Amino acid sequence: MKLLIIRHADPDYSIDSLTPKGWKEAEYLAERLGKIKIDYFYVSPYGRAKDTASLTLKKHGRTAVECEWLKEFSPAIWRPDVKDKKMIVWDWLPQDWSKEECFFDKDHWFEQNNLADGEVEKEYKRVISEFDALLSRHGYVRDGYIYRAEKSSDDVIALFCHLGLQCVLLSHLLNVSPMVLLHGMAPAPSSVTTVATEERRKGIASFRILSFGDISHLYAKGEPPAFAARFCECYDNTDERHD
Repeated sequence: MKLLIIRHADPDYSIDSLTPKGWKEAEYLAERLGKIKIDYFYVSPYGRAKDTASLTLKKHGRTAVECEWLKEFSPAIWRPDVKDKKMIVWDWLPQDWSKEECFFDKDHWFEQNNLADGEVEKEYKRVISEFDALLSRHGYVRDGYIYRAEKSSDDVIALFCHLGLQCVLLSHLLNVSPMVLLHGMAPAPSSVTTVATEERRKGIASFRILSFGDISHLYAKGEPPAFAARFCECYDNTDERHD
């Protein structure tokens, strides 16, 4: 089985949709995905993800199952350096989050005081429980750190979702702390991450990332990737965001 985890195209958060560039990205993505076999489609309830999916669904003549748990992973927490408002859990300054040893531990990362106050553990476990339920319906049942392949298949499943949510799903499949992925990986808008099962012994499956954040559909059209979710490469780059 293959999972295509697709980040929405360049967003216009003010209207929960896409920018004009984002619609162009979604069009190029649909051209690409329209040429391959996709058996099942699932989508976040947020407009920017549904709009991204809409052009691909039209190409395939299909509809998607809307899943509430595919929405952005956004528990609000008190970030150490911000005192006047709560912030999304996965936007910490590197010098702050990297000092917390528990953030590198897949079993204890959510016990850090700021995250505990924001009920991050509860939301994380809810999302991965829903994710495992979906995988189980497709024949792969979580068993410790691997999956029982109760009904092996070569189905291709497309999940249209969000950056933070994608890192949460990958952390569960790879058995690592999501904090490392949330702060160390930045799939560009409209990118496709492909994850495949490997069943080296009958009935025992694991997941492996074949490609991460692939935007070849943009390069093929000469379209530069959007900068959304990234921060300045150099501090003096005043036209790139710092916070």
